[in-house]
Amino acid sequence: MLLNESLKQEVTLAVKKSLTFDIMYQRIRPDISPFVVATSTLPLKSLKEWERLIRREIDLLVYRSDNKQAGIKTIQIGSLSWLDLCHADGFRRERALRTLTVGAPNSFLFAIAIRKLNDWVPQVREAAREALPSIALASDPEVIANVLFITLPYWNSWGRAGEKERRVLTDIISIENVTTSLKKKLICASSGPAATVFTQAGRTSVLDNFLSEIAESCVQPSLRARVYRCLFEGKIVWSEGLEWQWIDKAFGVRRRLPVLKERTLTVSRPFIETLRLAIVDRSPMVRRIAGEMLIKELENMNDEAFTMATQLAADISESVAERGRFALACLEKAQ
Repeated sequence: MLLNESLKQEVTLAVKKSLTFDIMYQRIRPDISPFVVATSTLPLKSLKEWERLIRREIDLLVYRSDNKQAGIKTIQIGSLSWLDLCHADGFRRERALRTLTVGAPNSFLFAIAIRKLNDWVPQVREAAREALPSIALASDPEVIANVLFITLPYWNSWGRAGEKERRVLTDIISIENVTTSLKKKLICASSGPAATVFTQAGRTSVLDNFLSEIAESCVQPSLRARVYRCLFEGKIVWSEGLEWQWIDKAFGVRRRLPVLKERTLTVSRPFIETLRLAIVDRSPMVRRIAGEMLIKELENMNDEAFTMATQLAADISESVAERGRFALACLEKAQ
């Protein structure tokens, strides 16, 4: 993905300002405040490309031509703090993680730190596992919630991260302030992969007490539909990634299929009350699920089933109305 040219120039200039060469002391004396300011406005997309750009700028500044012309072969560099997380040297990335004791100054830098859970150097991944919980506790929970929104949908594709690294992320989700901020972002998000974030966060039970609130209040219809289905079925299902499965061994045909896992939910609200709310939801996506569940539970429902089926049959959405008509037909046969 191509990076925004104006933002690229801002970041490049900020890295140069942060790595000013001190001729008197023959070393780089870093001040990363310009870098922090520049990255505060970056979108949380194309993180790999941004990290590659920053790494290249560090290398160019450390080994720039004017230093070579001045006869300086080896430049002493102090700690670059958050900037070191993008360094090409794994030792510096590891040291940066082990020495960071403050919260992340912005969402971009916390996202870069989270990416170290999938670093190609095992020691860096270990340092990330140890450092991230304390960094998260000291960070603004809204910063963390922003990063979780762009991390959780894709963390199953991290080839180097294992169960230990995933446990770090679930522990971060379980921090009380982070859970509150994540719930708020799920409810207010008008776009983005909110439904996928919800199901991945559902590996833990931290959002269980807020399911009814999310189902009734969240903006995105796809998320409301997902939460209502969880409430109806009493379980939450998420993807653990993909695995190869044979379709036809004789011809060597195989396909990558999703690996699904689930967790049982304790639902306090009665089924009939949830169904009433789903039937009058403003989205046909949710009302379709209500019709599906009504048909599924017709035998276990009282006289209100006829009223609900009639209400669905009159729906302006044809896909919802046909479920209502089918429910009415089933009720007529049962009489």
